[in-house]
Amino acid sequence: MTVKESPSSQQCYGISKVCQALELPRSTFYHRKKSVEKEEPLKKRGPKTAYTDSLLEEKIKHDLENSPWKGEGHRKVWARLRREGIFTSKKRVLRLMRENGLLAVAPKGKSRSKREHKGTIIPDAPDKMWGTDMTTTLTVTEGNASIFIAIDHFTAECVGIHAAKRGNRFEALEPLRQGVKEHFGGFEKGLASGLSLRHDHGSQYTSFDFQDEIQFLGIVSSPSYVREPECNGCAERFIRTLKEQVLWIERFETVEELRLALLEFKKRYNKEWLIQRHQHRSPEQVRKDFYVCQKMAA
Repeated sequence: MTVKESPSSQQCYGISKVCQALELPRSTFYHRKKSVEKEEPLKKRGPKTAYTDSLLEEKIKHDLENSPWKGEGHRKVWARLRREGIFTSKKRVLRLMRENGLLAVAPKGKSRSKREHKGTIIPDAPDKMWGTDMTTTLTVTEGNASIFIAIDHFTAECVGIHAAKRGNRFEALEPLRQGVKEHFGGFEKGLASGLSLRHDHGSQYTSFDFQDEIQFLGIVSSPSYVREPECNGCAERFIRTLKEQVLWIERFETVEELRLALLEFKKRYNKEWLIQRHQHRSPEQVRKDFYVCQKMAA
């Protein structure tokens, strides 16, 4: 009979006496003992991946080193790995990036008790709603510079970008002129009919000259709610990307150098930047795919 020594009395008691004291059938004891002896270590279920953690970690580091973008999260890395034929889960990429300190530092947002804006700002086609906004940066020799942008809400495409020494209403119109010429084919009265423009209540956008020119083009003014930046969220999000990828990491001697760099960034952004809500396609690809589907439907 199997015996064990009691730690309190230093005496040996058999299984029968122990089970009797615990009011436990001996069959239950032997059944549990047999199950424990045969129990195998737990293993992850599902198909086995071709990439170990160390190999996948090297692939992630290689992607981050060769990416033209800065501070990207695990979703963009996961999407690019899939394009290269490396299939894994987003959660695994997130885990490996977190364990190896490869994640970008995420800004902490402020909690708000009430949000007035509960609708959507995303239309169902390109060139139905654009958003415009401005930010500032410093140049080495000319000091402060104003940057104006215009974004298509459907494709998240930068349709216009401009930098100037003075941030007045006339400079604020330049991104819109760029977008109208490129996507509407010219610049004349009523040419951009059907397009609405989301902007905040800055003095540049509420001025008579600004409103008069967009009205001439047929653009409908769509001001955002006061103190509700979500209403102009597409432009706000692009400005964050612009700061992270250009303004916070590069230095410019003059405003003209900055302006040329912004135009180059616009081309690269529209062609290569991956948008999560568009299944990690670039803005340029989203516009192209939309018109291809329109032709097929017709």
